[in-house]
Amino acid sequence: MGVRRATAGLALIVSGVLLTGCGGGDDGGAEGKPAPSASGSEEPGGGEGGADKGGEVVREVTLEVEGTGKTQIAYVADGNKAEQVTLPWKKTVELSLTKAEQEVGVLVSVVPGSVPGEDGMLKPAPCTITVDGEKVDDNQDGKDVLGCKHMVK
Repeated sequence: MGVRRATAGLALIVSGVLLTGCGGGDDGGAEGKPAPSASGSEEPGGGEGGADKGGEVVREVTLEVEGTGKTQIAYVADGNKAEQVTLPWKKTVELSLTKAEQEVGVLVSVVPGSVPGEDGMLKPAPCTITVDGEKVDDNQDGKDVLGCKHMVK
């Protein structure tokens, strides 16, 4: 019984690391772009008060998977989900990011299931991620088997 508990505990730890550690700093080259749109009017370094609630920013994130038919997908956006979907599929969420989350980023991702390619062989379905209307990642029409991921800042 001790081995089962240790295995279950290890599985929980690994799951936690995978959910929080994925992305490894891959920000899609959009670093620095979101900062000017922050709505706070205070100058940096001028805050005497404690937490600045005005420092939050909302990002609109859209995950898309193209193709036809049904497939299984897994995604991280407003939670972690896996579901059977009919393609094409699209999910748009609004993420409210704190100042700390704007610094380190929040991972969003989509891993599409397989669809038949032009040659009849199965390949991952094409996916894209857009943030505030700007495409930040895609899987090169299904060539990247890991799907699409982006650190939203």
